[in-house]
Amino acid sequence: MDTRRLFGGIEAGGTKFVCAIGTESGDVLERAEFPTTAPRGTIDRALAFFADQPAHGALAAIGIASFGPVDLNPASPHWGYITSTPKELWRNVDLAGPVREAFGLPVAFDTDVNAAALGERRWGAARGLDTFVYVTVGTGIGGGGMAGGQRLHGVLHPEMGHMRIAHDLSADPFPGVCPFHGDCWEGLASGPAIEARWGGKGQELPAGHAAWELEAHYLALGVNNLVCALSPQRIILGGGVMRHASLIPLVRRRALELLNGYIQTPEILDHIDDYIVAPALGDNAGVLGAVALAMEGIGCR
Repeated sequence: MDTRRLFGGIEAGGTKFVCAIGTESGDVLERAEFPTTAPRGTIDRALAFFADQPAHGALAAIGIASFGPVDLNPASPHWGYITSTPKELWRNVDLAGPVREAFGLPVAFDTDVNAAALGERRWGAARGLDTFVYVTVGTGIGGGGMAGGQRLHGVLHPEMGHMRIAHDLSADPFPGVCPFHGDCWEGLASGPAIEARWGGKGQELPAGHAAWELEAHYLALGVNNLVCALSPQRIILGGGVMRHASLIPLVRRRALELLNGYIQTPEILDHIDDYIVAPALGDNAGVLGAVALAMEGIGCR
């Protein structure tokens, strides 16, 4: 039995769930992933994962990092719910409640991107920073982060993927895929947007395909909105779409072109390769973020 204090993490994504048992040092002892299907069956698989791991020892807490929008108000009767998500089956679904009821443990809950930001600050690409942004580009686009060392919250939570960005309909008549806004950032640059526009998933498109220059353009527009609005010390770009090898370099180049010298800081002008970066935690950014949420929830700093 592991003698270190152990924490559970659930990364609830629009495409897949990832569950893990982790330690305070960021080690992942057990990990499983499975498709996001109907709510009841998917949540039951997550509960079964933790129920099947007694050999590691008791968990101190569980953190949930969820796609959204979600209810984060602890005074709300719907705290821990996924609310007005574009995924119709998951609208108004209680995610945190079944976990807390099943195990009787403290449960921490936040957006997947805020949690990933927390994990990257503790163990990854944002160590030593107090104001930064984490963006995931995959089934949707989501953004979270920290300002002054505190996770970004407010009346709800950041919904950076639904920023409106410049869209020249004469050059790109694609209407966008967001069911709420059409051609918002997510509607133009998410994984489903790539597939709908080009007739194939991003991983099926070769490096020289016209899709990647257009994708980099739209991602750079959103990145520059974040630069100008939040002045982050670093921007971390994760998610399945960002696995395309040429994409981050293209985004860096296009972001500099679009800023056009307006932001005069060496971090951007001279060190763009260290300013717009991939997650250091890779595919574990989200689930380790959930572990970090669990740790924070019981006072581990």
